[in-house]
This record gives sequence, structure tokens and C-alpha cells, in this order.
Amino acid sequence: MDNHLFHDDCTRFLAHTAKDAPPFDFTFLDPPFNQGKEYRRHDDQLDDDEYWNWMRDVCKLTLDHSSQGAAIYFMQREKNTENVLRVLRESGWHFQNLIVWRKKTSAIPSEVRYGKAYQVIAFATKGKRARVFNRLRIDPPVPNGYKPREKGMFVTDVWDDIRELTSGYYAGDEALRYDDGERVHKQQSPVALLLRMVLSSTNPGDCVFDPFAGTGTTLVVASQLARIGMGVEKDKVNYDCIEARLRHARDADSVVKYRKDYIHTPSLNAIWPASQAVNEPAPMLLV
Repeated sequence: MDNHLFHDDCTRFLAHTAKDAPPFDFTFLDPPFNQGKEYRRHDDQLDDDEYWNWMRDVCKLTLDHSSQGAAIYFMQREKNTENVLRVLRESGWHFQNLIVWRKKTSAIPSEVRYGKAYQVIAFATKGKRARVFNRLRIDPPVPNGYKPREKGMFVTDVWDDIRELTSGYYAGDEALRYDDGERVHKQQSPVALLLRMVLSSTNPGDCVFDPFAGTGTTLVVASQLARIGMGVEKDKVNYDCIEARLRHARDADSVVKYRKDYIHTPSLNAIWPASQAVNEPAPMLLV
């Protein structure tokens, strides 16, 4: 399937350019967290009201251009959970789950409260019922004292089997880095995370949207699963990085190695055709 990559501000894109795009069936919303990080094209220290009003605008504009029953996955810091749920509700999305993505290798320590070892991902839909929800089965390690599961288990709202890329710990070859080892983008989401969300909430041919494309992981996954990928990125350095990543497939980006994790999913061949179990760059429209 084609990937469509736009060099633009997401709010402007949603308000104008999106009218010519197919309706979104899935959106991954992973914005800057407003925590004072240095970005080339963004002020990450906005007033709280300004920031959350902006997030509500993005959510509302995305809803307006989404198909009925479309899914949105809004990732944020755990301390912002209340605001995330409020913004989704006020913009018209219907809350389904609060997913806890537990980090495997890092935690943020604190001297006045418990250390923070997870992020939240709010899953919501346009309307009360999802147009697509594929119940995935995985086969995680069995805890001591428990019997092995012959057919795995359904994915729950706690994801503790996907390793993060944003910690200071070495995470293999997947994180995009400069020659000196510095990460190209501080907030890179792992391929395995997007794979689970896209498999759960879309079918082949559906339109997958990422308004803060970053380093393009959402598009990388969409192209390997026969979905239409649409991404918006306003930072030219990041935009060029995504373009290069989509044109030249990397072994580290391949989703094929994760297929075995979902072999107990009855509908696997329908939602992830075996013919798509390869890692090849998808045709791309650059705007």
C-alpha cells in the first residue's frame, strides 16, 4: 500500500489538506509531551491551557476526518491521564480502554513518590463501537507455578512485553541514531508497539494516520501490513529521515520477527496476510 508523507503542521493539514485524503480508520497520536524538551520546530514549554486546547483541536479535527467507528490511540505521560481523557471526551471521542504500557528497562525515580515505570495509551473510538477490533492472542512467558497455555491468551490493557526505545539503555538496532550514537529523535516508538495497535484496530486496505510522524514508525508498520499510511511532520530533518527510512527498508524495522508472537490469533492470516510478511519499502507520495 502507498504511504503519503506531508511536510506540514498537523493542525493546518487537518484543517485544509485532509479534505482531499481518505477518511482515517486509525490514528496514533503521540505528540510532544510539553515537558521542556528541545525541538527544532516546536516550543515544548507551552502554558498548560494552551497545550491542552491544542490537543483538543487536534483530536476534534482528527475525529471530523475519521470514518465511523475509527480508532484513536493517544499516548501520554501517566501524570496527564486526566487531561487526556478529558480532551478525548470534549472532542467527541468515545473512551474504550486505558492501556498501561509498562517499560521493561527503565523508570523515572522520585524521592517523594513511587518511581514511574509506564506510559498510558488511551484507546477511543468515533462512536460507541469500533468499526474494527481484532482480538489478538499472544503467548507471553508463563509465571512460575502456572501451567502453559496451549493457545496463548488474549491481549489485555496492560502491555509489559514491548521494550521501549526512549530510555538511556541500549535497545538494539531499531532506534534511529546519528553516527555519534545520539538518537535522531528523543521519543521514538518501537515497531512492536505500533504493530499491536494497527493489527488490533485495522484491516488490510484501511487508512492509518499519524499527525506527529516523528521518525515514521507508524508508516513503516502500515506499509508492511498492507494499510494506507498517512503521516504529517513539520520538522524538515525528521521529514527527510522518514523519507529515507521508507525508501530503504531496514532489517531492524521488519515486523516479520513478531508474527510468531500472534500465531494463536484465529484471524491472523486475514488481518496480516502471509503475502505481506516481508519487509519492503512501500511506494510513497511526498508533499
